[in-house]
Amino acid sequence: MIAEEKALADFVAKLAACDRIAIDTEADSLHCYFEKVCLIQISGGGGHDLVDPLAGIDLLPLYDLICSRRLVFHGADYDLRLLRRTGRFEPVDLFDTMIAARLVGKTAFGLAALVKEYFGIELSKASQKANWAIRPLPQEMLEYAINDTRYLLDIADILESDLRRMGRLEWFLESRDRMIASAREVKERDESTVWRITGSSALSPRAQAVLRILWFWRDAEARAWDRPPFHVIGNDDMLRVAEKVANGGTFSMARMNGRRRKSFEVVVALAMQIPEKEWPKLDKVRRKRPSREQLDRSEDLKKIRDRVAAELQLDSSLIAPRAALDATAADLSSPALMNWQRSLLGLPSLLAPASA
Repeated sequence: MIAEEKALADFVAKLAACDRIAIDTEADSLHCYFEKVCLIQISGGGGHDLVDPLAGIDLLPLYDLICSRRLVFHGADYDLRLLRRTGRFEPVDLFDTMIAARLVGKTAFGLAALVKEYFGIELSKASQKANWAIRPLPQEMLEYAINDTRYLLDIADILESDLRRMGRLEWFLESRDRMIASAREVKERDESTVWRITGSSALSPRAQAVLRILWFWRDAEARAWDRPPFHVIGNDDMLRVAEKVANGGTFSMARMNGRRRKSFEVVVALAMQIPEKEWPKLDKVRRKRPSREQLDRSEDLKKIRDRVAAELQLDSSLIAPRAALDATAADLSSPALMNWQRSLLGLPSLLAPASA
């Protein structure tokens, strides 16, 4: 575990001889409201190391070095978003083994499935939901973390060879670049709709008023406690409370501590006082109905997609998700599909996308 400036400097010097580096991260989103990078796993030059971002060391020298090399991730989207929060992290070259596995036709494309297929090794999932912010990390968690990058470089070699053999390397590059561009997007939550959890649309307007105020109360409690919102109260419980209270029923929150339970009861009482004119209203979005021509075009594209998917033995949604088909049927110049997908469907390519 690299947790000191001198050790990190020596590690960076060692990595300078590597042209490829496998990397993964562990965070604490299941245990904290304010998610943070708790561990960075790195394999390169025949070694497997762990870097401790919680030790207060400057990670920029590490980032500058590894971002100048080819980085190998498995499912890079989440890791890229996480690492960018901690400093300047912009790789010049990236290979994502999850994207590659899907494009060569793997139906089981998780890391554990690939390790099992290629090396006959069963990876433990025991630490998958562990709290990575604890220190010191027990040996079981250290081993789990190391295994996340231990096999990645070999897997990347196998999959890149398959992509080239199958003539799908360009598919991979375009898919990877779209993923990188998506990971750069900053997602802002919409305060007017963020409380609309799964199941809320089935509630009465009055119950939705209760749910809305409960959601923001839970969010404030979770922030103050620095715990995930579900540690305060789960979505299903909120839905049940909202429906029961709106119908004049009672509820018991015995699992909450005294202060939080009293605060919860006050919030629910306040929610019941919200006048009807302030109850949530579901804005009806008027969507332009597709023309018969668009519907026929979408159905034709779907038939082509399904036929091509069967021929290539690929998941049809990988070739073209239904929403992307509909968007393309409505506007043939829509960027919903990548050029390799358009080519398989017999559509003309769009202008080459900007390099990631």
